[in-house]
Amino acid sequence: MNKRTVRSLIAVTAAVASLTLAACSSSSKSGSGGSGAGGGGGSPLAGAPSWCGSKKVSFALLDGFGGNSWRLVTTASGKAEASKCPSVTNYYYADGQGNTQKAISDIQGMVAKGVKAMVVFPDAGKAVLPALTSAYKAGVITVPYRDFPGGKAGVNYTQYISSDPARDADNWANWIKTNFPSGANILFVSGPPGNTQGVTEHDQLTKVLSDPKYKFIGDQPFSVTNWDPSLTQQVLTANIAKFSKIDVIVSDFGPSLVGALPQFQRSGRSIPALVTSDGNSLSCFYEAQKASNPDFKLMTVATGNDNVRLAVQYAVAKATGGVVPSSTTFEAPVFEDSVSKKPHDVQCDKSVPGDVYLSAQMPGSQQAQLLKK
Repeated sequence: MNKRTVRSLIAVTAAVASLTLAACSSSSKSGSGGSGAGGGGGSPLAGAPSWCGSKKVSFALLDGFGGNSWRLVTTASGKAEASKCPSVTNYYYADGQGNTQKAISDIQGMVAKGVKAMVVFPDAGKAVLPALTSAYKAGVITVPYRDFPGGKAGVNYTQYISSDPARDADNWANWIKTNFPSGANILFVSGPPGNTQGVTEHDQLTKVLSDPKYKFIGDQPFSVTNWDPSLTQQVLTANIAKFSKIDVIVSDFGPSLVGALPQFQRSGRSIPALVTSDGNSLSCFYEAQKASNPDFKLMTVATGNDNVRLAVQYAVAKATGGVVPSSTTFEAPVFEDSVSKKPHDVQCDKSVPGDVYLSAQMPGSQQAQLLKK
């Protein structure tokens, strides 16, 4: 199994260029104008999803960092969702490439281009809040998602569409309680220091697993890996040397662990139970290693590529006059469980690359085609 390089750059040049979607149908009707503060005119368009209104708009999807397979699949998912609405006459994409100033310039450039709605993955957090606020005040439906940029809906942007890391942690914790009723030593690894996702997950994990028989080992609130495979390997090696007993590893990005888990075998120990997010590379690693690692169990939640779909639906609904989604939070479901087999046993598809997320709406075969570009 080749190590999955989380931060490896994948060519997204074609996606960066503006893309024109299909023109709206002849039955479309123009609506009244809208604003960043609350939606456009028009009405739901016959034959289209309820969130697609009849007012014609241009739409933009912006990443602060678009250079890994997860973002490539997510970007394609966002484009596919926008294409369901014939009232979206033009689609644009921009990749901030991990450069905060470029991400800010991309937002400003889309406003200057005249887009009516934009969905933004604000990787740089509060640093891009002034640009989001400026876009919103310029009358653009502005919807940041997944990473919280600070600020407030109705003041700095139209709406923030969140993920639900506390729900993920709750699912992980309850699985641990079910499968380790007598207690466990738990190692929790997450991304950069202080990232809100990891902190929220830690708080929920320790709340549900408050009984002293559940002991959280390693750095608190989590061992820092930056979601980088090489650093993850260093962190895991250090913790294996330090702790003779690790019953469960909790990680909010499972595929980054694939290259690190063999460290247990090199130390003469079985890979322990793992609760995390899904990825084909991880699932296939489990299938290859489970027979020789008796303690290796795997439970995953969906890794969340489809968070973008809810954000697109919200932004397009506000801009075109469609029905606004009732939820502003994407709730990732449990995806795999090697113990209960519910809702699925571990899903490994050897016909597609490791950098595929089988929990996503987009079929693995389509994701594989994206990775070839």
